[in-house]
Amino acid sequence: MIQPYQLVVLVPFASALLLVALPSYRVGAVLNVIASTLTLAIGGWLVASDRFIGDYAIVDEFNIVFVAINTLVGFTTALFSAAYIGHEIESGRLSPAFVRFYHAMFQAMMGSMNVALIANNIGVMWVGLELATLITVVMVGLYRTPQAIEAAWKYFILASVGISLAFFGTILIYLAGQPAVGEGVPAMTWSLLHGAAARLDPAILDLAFIFLLVGYGTKVGLAPLHAWLPDAHSEGPTPISAVLSGLLLNVALYALLRFKMLVAANPQALNPGEIMVVMGLVSLIFAAFMLYQRRDIKRLFAYSSIEHMGLMVFAFGMGGPLANLAGLLHMAMHSLTKSGIFFAVGHIAQAKGTQRLADIRGLSVTHPRLAVLFAMAVLAISGLPPFGVFMSEFLILTTTFARDPWLALLPAFGLLVGFGALLLRLQGTVFGEPVGPSHRVDGSFVPVMLHLALVLAAGIFLPPMLVAWFQRAAELLG
Repeated sequence: MIQPYQLVVLVPFASALLLVALPSYRVGAVLNVIASTLTLAIGGWLVASDRFIGDYAIVDEFNIVFVAINTLVGFTTALFSAAYIGHEIESGRLSPAFVRFYHAMFQAMMGSMNVALIANNIGVMWVGLELATLITVVMVGLYRTPQAIEAAWKYFILASVGISLAFFGTILIYLAGQPAVGEGVPAMTWSLLHGAAARLDPAILDLAFIFLLVGYGTKVGLAPLHAWLPDAHSEGPTPISAVLSGLLLNVALYALLRFKMLVAANPQALNPGEIMVVMGLVSLIFAAFMLYQRRDIKRLFAYSSIEHMGLMVFAFGMGGPLANLAGLLHMAMHSLTKSGIFFAVGHIAQAKGTQRLADIRGLSVTHPRLAVLFAMAVLAISGLPPFGVFMSEFLILTTTFARDPWLALLPAFGLLVGFGALLLRLQGTVFGEPVGPSHRVDGSFVPVMLHLALVLAAGIFLPPMLVAWFQRAAELLG
């Protein structure tokens, strides 16, 4: 019998093969939504199913959190994408042939990320991330403009360098594991390596983690390895921006955390948490200041993603049950909120015909419902109560303050700087005298409202069952 962890990979890839053969955009859009809905249902089945450890696949309390977020945001993005891409065809920015390719690649990208998430083999995990990277490179350049092609090439070069370094780090882990667990597949099986972590060569582990941190850190978007991210977000289709910020960065972080668990389990190896704390703080504070210099609305929120990924890496670097819980919660809240923001930004760009912040003014006058949703999403990502992002940021700061009060000042400072920049941009876009064109928005607001409702509900009340689930995942992180 096929298991749910197999179906969560097979369904997207099978759908991709079918979507390639469909010439009709409308049929492809409907099938894309149906496939994503089915994958979401399988993700829910996987959450409720028994945990599993095999040679090539693992389902535990840790990765199931990522799979659940992946399938949920994948579904809402497919729903948003149906109307959004239809508008792009009508405006002449995309041809029907490119849209058929887009739908197929969307499902292949979701399948690749799921491969990386459920892989127990560190080589297969690397393959899943590499495949997702190559697919998103093509998706970023979908519009075929000079700027889009340049962004795709920059993404390809920098991400390929990063993933190559991660590959070298993976080889070093394999070399370290051979004396302890044997040659071949066992030396690449994460669960076996983790069980024998204390017997692995600490010198090789230290070197491997540096390569893995730089390699996967490039995919996470940590400063100063972030140069690809703003261009990829600004030039690619908005649904891909939502997937990049809401999902792909998480998958790269997941891979890094798996290796962090391995290195931390060896008492003679370096402390990976300290390095992650430093890189997380650098990314957080750097991105917060860079928010003030952005002139493109999608670049603005790309730097916001760097800021929040830095905060997550900081929290996971601090370690401990509460900090890990706060990091996982913030990851979930950021994924929902940031993808919701990009949905709203997609509507704004189509309504105003531009992504330039200077040309987006007075949305409360021209598009009041869109202005309200966009304002709520920005306030949510800024960390204001009663949204869930406030709760996760509060947990991170209070946990840090309890352990090192002076250290807590740095993330608090970065968050305040970023908060000021986002409020400044929000005021300019929502209020003031409208400028430029004002087109009708035909796309669905349901994905934005669904994400905001979930983030608001999480900020008001988290069910005990959900808290217990996140606590078990946080304990696995150590």
